[in-house]
Amino acid sequence: MLMVFSATYILPVVTSIIYQDGTLSMFLNDMSLTLMAGLLLWGLNRKYERELKTREGFIIVVVAWLGMAGFATLPLMSYLPDLSFTDAYFESMSGLSTTGSTVLSNLDSFAPAINLWRHELNWLGGMGIIVLAVAILPVLGIGGRQLFVAETPGPMKDTKLTPRITETAKNLWLIYSLITFACILSLKLAGMDWLDAICHAFSTLSLGGFSTHDLSVGFYDSPAIESVLIVFMLLAGMNFSTHFIVFQTRNFNIYRQDIEAFPFLILLLLSSLGVGFYLWYQGTYYEFGTALRHASFNVVSIGTDCGLTSEDFNNWPIFAPLWMLFLSCISVCTGSTGGGIKMMRTLILIKQSLLQMFLLSHPTSVNPLKLGGMVISSRITLSVLGFIFVYFMSVVLLTLILVLSGMDLISSFSAIIASINNAGPGLGSVGPASNYSGLTDFQTWTCTLAMFLGRIEIFTALTLLTPAFWRK
Repeated sequence: MLMVFSATYILPVVTSIIYQDGTLSMFLNDMSLTLMAGLLLWGLNRKYERELKTREGFIIVVVAWLGMAGFATLPLMSYLPDLSFTDAYFESMSGLSTTGSTVLSNLDSFAPAINLWRHELNWLGGMGIIVLAVAILPVLGIGGRQLFVAETPGPMKDTKLTPRITETAKNLWLIYSLITFACILSLKLAGMDWLDAICHAFSTLSLGGFSTHDLSVGFYDSPAIESVLIVFMLLAGMNFSTHFIVFQTRNFNIYRQDIEAFPFLILLLLSSLGVGFYLWYQGTYYEFGTALRHASFNVVSIGTDCGLTSEDFNNWPIFAPLWMLFLSCISVCTGSTGGGIKMMRTLILIKQSLLQMFLLSHPTSVNPLKLGGMVISSRITLSVLGFIFVYFMSVVLLTLILVLSGMDLISSFSAIIASINNAGPGLGSVGPASNYSGLTDFQTWTCTLAMFLGRIEIFTALTLLTPAFWRK
C-alpha cells in the first residue's frame, strides 16, 4: 500500500515543475522514502501469500489509515520545519479522513504544490484509499473483499455493484473521477483559476473542506462559485453507487428510487430556507436574499460534512450553527464521501421509534420494520441501534476529555462533533474564523482520534479492542 501511496506524489511533483515553487526536490525525496519503505515491507512479507480473512481485513484498514497519515506528514514537515509532528499528523489525518480541520495559517502564501498535496489527501480519502488499493492489489495476486467490507461506509456493506469486488472499486473510482472533472471545469467557468479549481473540486467531491485560502470560499465572495459548490456538495453527499447506476443506465429515475436521496435533499433544502429566514428575522442580514445565500451555502457545506465556509457562522445566533452541526450528524447518504450517522441509519431509527410507539398501543400486532418497501431485518436494526449508542457515547466521552483538559464546553462539544462527523470547523475557539492551532498537544490528539474513529465508522477500530476479536 505504501508503494501505491508513493504514486500520489506525482501530481504535486508535476505542479512544482509547472509553478517552479521550489518544492520539487522535497517531494522527490519524500516520494523516494515512501517508496523504499513500501518496497522494504513488501520484500519482508512477499513469501507470506494467502487469502485475507475478515479479521485481517479490519486490522489492515486500521493500520493502513494510521500509517498512511503518518507518511503523509513528510511533505508538511519538510515544507514547514517548525511544524510539530502532532500538528502535522493532525493535518494529514484531517486530509485523509476528509475532515478539513486545519492547524495551518497563511494558506494563501503556501507553495502551489503543497496546497495541492493537502487537497489531494482530501480527494484520496474521499472514496477511501483502501478501495483504491483493492482495485490494484488483485493485480499483484492479493484478494481484497475483506478490505472493501471493512472500509465501505454504512450499514449496507455487502451490496455490490458488480460480481467482482475489483470491478466494483474501479467503477466507484470512475464515477468519482468523472464528477470531480466536471466540478473542476464548472469552477473554472465560475471564475477560479485552474489550481484553485482543482484544489476546491478535490475538497468538494471528497467533502473534505480544505481550501487554498484562510477565508475559505469567502475569499471569492462569488455567488456563482458558491452555487457550483452547492450542487457538487449535494452530489457528493449522495450514494456514489446510485450515481454509477444512473451513469450506466442513463435513467435519472434511479435517484427517485434511492431511499435516502429524497429525504437528504429535502432536509437540506428546508434547513437552508429555515436558517435563511431565521438569520433575516434576527437581523443578521438585512436582505432576505443575502441571508438565504449565505445560509444555503453554509448549511449545505456543514450539513454534508464538507466544511467549506463563506461566512463566520460563529457570529450567527447560536441556533443556526447548532442546527448545522446537528445536520452533520444525520444527513449524508450511505455510500457518500461524508461522515456521521448517515441518512440510512437515521431513517431506520425513525421507523423503529415509530414502530415501538405503535406497538405500545397495539401490543399484539405483527408489523415488521419496512423501509422503501423492503423489510429491514432485526439484525440490521440492532446493528444500527448499537452503532448510534456507541457514536453518542464516543461524543460524550471525548467531549468530557476536552473539557477536563481545560477547553470550554461549546468549543469542546463542537470540536468533537465536527471531528467525528468529519465536518471541519466547529464553534468557539475552533470556529471558521480561527482554526485548531490553539489546541494543546493532548487536545489535538483527542480530535485526531475523533477524526479517525469517524472516518472508519467507530466499530472498525473498536472491534480490535474486544477480546473476542483476538480469540482463535
